[in-house]
Amino acid sequence: MSRPSIVGPEVPVEPFPFELQGEVVRGFGRGSKELGIPTANLPEEAVNSICSELETGVYYGWAQVLNKEVRPMVMSLGWNPYYKNEKRSAEIHIIHNFESDFYGSELKVVVTGYIRPEKDYDSLDALVEDIRTDIEVAKNSLNRPGYEEIKHLPFFA
Repeated sequence: MSRPSIVGPEVPVEPFPFELQGEVVRGFGRGSKELGIPTANLPEEAVNSICSELETGVYYGWAQVLNKEVRPMVMSLGWNPYYKNEKRSAEIHIIHNFESDFYGSELKVVVTGYIRPEKDYDSLDALVEDIRTDIEVAKNSLNRPGYEEIKHLPFFA
């Protein structure tokens, strides 16, 4: 099934942009090892605060860790049906290759739009393929003036 390469309007609309932050905590240990797509996980309190505002699914936006450069990100928010999670998680893939992990560091995220609902998969390969598509959709969607300017919000200063 073909998916659009860009999602969302030309500028974010309510409830976006949506700011959240928290300390990076250890997740389920699957992102890097099983998927080859490392994720930064937010603590349960942060997840619960956004779950009241946003439906489960995949989102795109900007992230900053270690007070460094603001980078594009995709975020999976929900139950991860493929893995049958028993609690919701917010797993953020910052689109950048980091030299080392950053557990315990402050992560700032601005969610700017919605890509798709979460779904279950028949195979790990199908899940990875969809995540790789999500990453491309996020990069394309963020590469518009109405989204680029969000990188410069005072929140990231």
